[in-house]
Amino acid sequence: MTVIYTDKLASRGGFGSFWKLLSRWRGSVYKMVWQDMLAYIILYYAISFIYRFALPEDYKRDFESFVIHCARFRNLIPVSFVLGFFVSLVVNRWWGTYQCLPWPDTLSILVSTHLKGEDSAAKEIRGTILRYVNLTIALTFAMVSPVVKKMYPSPQHFVNAGYMTVSEMEILDELEKKTTQHKTWVPIMWACRLVDKARDEGRLKNPLAQKMITDELLRVRGSCGGLLGYNTYTIPLVYTQVVTIAVYSFFLFSVIGEQFLDPTKGYFQEASVDLYVPIFAILQLFFYIGWLKVAEALLNPFGADDHDFEFLPLLERHTEISRMLTEPTPNELPALLQGKKEELTTPVEGDEDEESQDFFLVKPDSPVRTLSSSVTYVTCQMNEINMQNDV
Repeated sequence: MTVIYTDKLASRGGFGSFWKLLSRWRGSVYKMVWQDMLAYIILYYAISFIYRFALPEDYKRDFESFVIHCARFRNLIPVSFVLGFFVSLVVNRWWGTYQCLPWPDTLSILVSTHLKGEDSAAKEIRGTILRYVNLTIALTFAMVSPVVKKMYPSPQHFVNAGYMTVSEMEILDELEKKTTQHKTWVPIMWACRLVDKARDEGRLKNPLAQKMITDELLRVRGSCGGLLGYNTYTIPLVYTQVVTIAVYSFFLFSVIGEQFLDPTKGYFQEASVDLYVPIFAILQLFFYIGWLKVAEALLNPFGADDHDFEFLPLLERHTEISRMLTEPTPNELPALLQGKKEELTTPVEGDEDEESQDFFLVKPDSPVRTLSSSVTYVTCQMNEINMQNDV
């Protein structure tokens, strides 16, 4: 799952500020490339051993010609250009996928604000609307993520988890017989009809509030549709194949082209040092393979890898937040301030006249105001101040 390391970067800077991150293994580039790099090293030393100790002289000359040929033409493969453009495309797609993740927070606040009522019917309407939204999100996640699909392999598991009822499951089963298209839009339609019913019953006083809630429901549906689109329509396979073939072709040619040759033969005009370990070739391959592995990891962020999105915790979070925002308890809603400023806050040195204190605070002997009366009170105070300034 997603590796979070932003807490390690807080208030950091200067020389070596990222060194602690380089030693981490989970989610690191070392974990992604070590197998490819190990294969490269094994192949390199196997070929080097055969050349140095096993080949006859005449075969050595042929092998040396082949090494020179590979070293001369391997850089003609446009690895940097092809791989750089591919990684840029994949990262943009990954970020777009994240932006398509649906969040029910705004809808929960709108429903809690505009669908008023403390009776059981009002509470049931609010809870059902948010349950339908979370059902849509859960169905979408199950379609794109194997992790969520494993957790909820059938509609009955959604019933057991409380996302839908048996009757709702039967409706979805009937729709499954009529069409093979996905059914994630169905709970959103139920929620929109429930909002319309609440408007007919007078629970929604303002038609603009109904429009806001309906628009937010459709926005969640659009986010789920975008997520399904990213899962269905990926980067064309031919481009992925071209990039992979280019990188691993360079990988194979580098194994041969980086071989150390007998300096007495004068193949190279510059001095040649037998380092025994191809340091620069390993670094070059490390960057190219690491770049390719980054693209492979971000190409499909719906699995269970270190760089994939955590859909199951996200579902749990959405359910909990929806419940908290839709049904806040009285002690979670602050009352308007009453009393003198020095009784409510820590005294601050400075000159403040009583008029400014009265402007920002509710009168000590006045009852707790509602939002509308508080706005009226503040408006009157502002008008009085403006009149005094005019005078």
